[in-house]
Amino acid sequence: MDIPNQRSSHDNPIPKSGGIAIVITFLAGVIAIYALADVAVIKDYFFLGFVCSALLIAIVSFVDDLITTQFFFRLSSQALSALVVMVFGIVISELSLPWAEKVQLGIIGYIITFFWIVGLTNAFNFMDGSNGIAGGTAVIVCLFFGHICASSGSNFAYIISYTIAAGALGFLLFNFPKAKLFMGDVGSAFLGFVFASLAIIAALYDASHTSLFVMPLLLLHFIYDTLFTFMRRLIKGDYVFQAHRSHLYQLFNQLGYSHAKVSAFYWGVGIAQGFGATWMVTIPDNRRLLVFLPYLIFQIFYSIIIIRKALKTGLL
Repeated sequence: MDIPNQRSSHDNPIPKSGGIAIVITFLAGVIAIYALADVAVIKDYFFLGFVCSALLIAIVSFVDDLITTQFFFRLSSQALSALVVMVFGIVISELSLPWAEKVQLGIIGYIITFFWIVGLTNAFNFMDGSNGIAGGTAVIVCLFFGHICASSGSNFAYIISYTIAAGALGFLLFNFPKAKLFMGDVGSAFLGFVFASLAIIAALYDASHTSLFVMPLLLLHFIYDTLFTFMRRLIKGDYVFQAHRSHLYQLFNQLGYSHAKVSAFYWGVGIAQGFGATWMVTIPDNRRLLVFLPYLIFQIFYSIIIIRKALKTGLL
């Protein structure tokens, strides 16, 4: 049970760890792929590394839901899971940048992979604090990512996206607009980890090599909110590893907007980013980063508005 405290936005105890349903749906999907698929497959060692590391992060996160471990324990488990992924060869080895067709990363690729996986795992976890925001975003990301992958011929990433969307949508029925169930770390950390790993698999190891930039654009609003809040608190001198309620979406809620309105706003932004990602894969590789610009400008203006209002009302 999630017992309310001074940081909570709910008043009554609510069951958590509803993300178990998403994990089980994912597991059913990957078992079906392994047992029945012929074209929707990747090499066995990539498949094994992906599934084992995803289950590892789910198990450790479930333990955290039960006994509330320290942040550094969670971070260590996330780092271990990221290392498992890399040991099995799932590594960002090349990038297409505006000033070059393709850049071979070498050892730097391992560093980028590590921070990408651990960073997105935490970003999705931190953003799970408003009814429906994480579950709804997961559905939107999966629908767009699955469509992009299927359209380009990547069957494995498409089917995995479909199974996650199914699990997240089933969970969402109990979490929005009024929460009868919370996702918990077992859901949010698992989703962030799977999205980060799946982006690499789709880009480098699935049939059509979907652009690695698709997932960062689909989740730009989550990534920006997390990075902006981290940097603002770091500059302010706060202890950045301590739990708080000063993410942009949390301030948005504290300014008087309901959970439903805040989550709907983030869903709308996510859908807009989804259309941008769908368009991005149709343009040359070395121009794709330019698609991020309008969305990034929007996030900057959004953060300025929220912070100004929060300062004016004494929330910060």
